[in-house]
Amino acid sequence: MKNYWLLFAVLPWCAYAADDCAKLRTVPNTVLTLQQVIDFGLCRNPQTASAYASYRSSHFTKNAAYASYLPKLDAHMSGGRLHRVHDDWEYSGSLSASYLVFDFGKRSSEFATALATYRAAGFDYDETIQNYIYSVIGAYYELLNANANVESANMALTVAQTAKDTADKKFKAGAVAKADVYKAETTLASAKLKLERAKNNREITKGNLLTKLSFPADNEIIIADMPASFGSDAESENIDKLIEIARKKRPDLLRASANKDAAWHRRNIAFLKNLPSISVTGSVDIKSDTVGGLFEDMSGRAGGSIGVSVSMPIFAGFANMYNARAAVANYDAALDNERATSNNAMMDVFTAYQNYKTAKTVLDQTESLLKSATESERVTSGMYRVGRATMLDWQTAQSELVDARNQHNAAKYDLYVKRAAVALAIGDIQSKLDGEAYVE
Repeated sequence: MKNYWLLFAVLPWCAYAADDCAKLRTVPNTVLTLQQVIDFGLCRNPQTASAYASYRSSHFTKNAAYASYLPKLDAHMSGGRLHRVHDDWEYSGSLSASYLVFDFGKRSSEFATALATYRAAGFDYDETIQNYIYSVIGAYYELLNANANVESANMALTVAQTAKDTADKKFKAGAVAKADVYKAETTLASAKLKLERAKNNREITKGNLLTKLSFPADNEIIIADMPASFGSDAESENIDKLIEIARKKRPDLLRASANKDAAWHRRNIAFLKNLPSISVTGSVDIKSDTVGGLFEDMSGRAGGSIGVSVSMPIFAGFANMYNARAAVANYDAALDNERATSNNAMMDVFTAYQNYKTAKTVLDQTESLLKSATESERVTSGMYRVGRATMLDWQTAQSELVDARNQHNAAKYDLYVKRAAVALAIGDIQSKLDGEAYVE
């Protein structure tokens, strides 16, 4: 098991130990990278903290299973007043020890069950961490997209204002009708409305990211944009290689395998409970009925024993039989769950891989669309100024340019999210944060 979650669990404390990020009330007033945002989230998020507490609980439960390999000691003391002539008090104490010598493998199966359950809890924690990181990545890129849309809306507003000013000048010069001015005013008003909506969407998106980091939603956060070029050919390896990685690293697959192992050992334990257990026992007993001479004269009152005991269940109301049958059924269910988890995981990998390849194609197409729309708007605006195009033509070109920008922004950041989805699908999201290829 390659525990990337261990790395993530300590990263926040390494990066922000001086500031104690868990106690911060506001976001630092600096530009935060994606890795820094993830570190903040892992340091502060209660969901991951709860998952870690559950993991530690299973760790201690596993450690408790070692007890069956150690001897057991019990001490007992008592005192009571005897209703005799002198009303003496009687005291007694005993120390007993026992050690399980042989139980046909039941003890080892119980420990193996605890160990498999502990491994399953570790993979469950790993999955929780990776899912949380993926949610933060999605919120991070959504905010970048929202920022880009606000910038695009501002650019559209500038173009609309230019169109309005141009229409005013041409109308005053008698070159166009008043209708052109009205159309330009309508476009300008629409651009202002779209800008406000874009700003509102950015605030909501920002609040979503801040909430995931356990900061108040009304805080401010500044995040770094990503490189313009993205998506190498090395990341388009064949699906079989990605599936191979998923089988080795995906937490839910590994957890299902660990749960199957635990169910197999529980099935064994259910059968082994019907077999005898052999233990070595020993005890020391001390008694006294003299108040003043407690433990002073032990002649005839100190004793002990040592021996071997064998225990075997004979009849328990058919409980053992039914428990054994239940354990077999649970093991069969664990096998089926492992197969179902494997099938779902392979489908997740296939779907994420296809979505990523499509996202790369869409980004290329939106880049071409943006270039075309930008040139079209530039040419149309020039033609309108010399009277070779109408205001409607310019409005259409402006609308197409705004739409092309928004599509390009969405495609760009969607590609980052789709890459993270592939990394999540193969269970290796940590090593993909810095832009590594999917296949090594």
